[in-house]
Amino acid sequence: FGSSFSAAPLRVPTSGSPHCFGAMVVKGLKKKQVKGGKKQQLKFVIDCQQPADDNIIEPKDFEKFLTNRIKVEGKTGNLGEKITISREKNKITVNAEAPFSKRYLKYLGKKYLKSQQLRDFLRIVAPS
Repeated sequence: FGSSFSAAPLRVPTSGSPHCFGAMVVKGLKKKQVKGGKKQQLKFVIDCQQPADDNIIEPKDFEKFLTNRIKVEGKTGNLGEKITISREKNKITVNAEAPFSKRYLKYLGKKYLKSQQLRDFLRIVAPS
């Protein structure tokens, strides 16, 4: 009971490290808060430029996936006026009212990559 235990910090491989499968990164998930009216509007931008330029993913398929999978009040396909999804070339923009998290978009992005069997080769990076 008297011994001490010290653990080494966990290192996550980065895109430049030899232990990472691919240097391809799905960048994005930039969170911007737009102030207006009564409800707080959140704006998320998902930048799919690098994988789209290499013809790995199709941004329009990812946009359709998000439209079908995002849940509002516990139901899918219920975006209504609370959430709007738009795409300009390789950037997907999600505008949502206040109770919506960046982590949920990251989760859906990982789910999309898994369904396309790309999860082992691409990472989703959310800048802080």
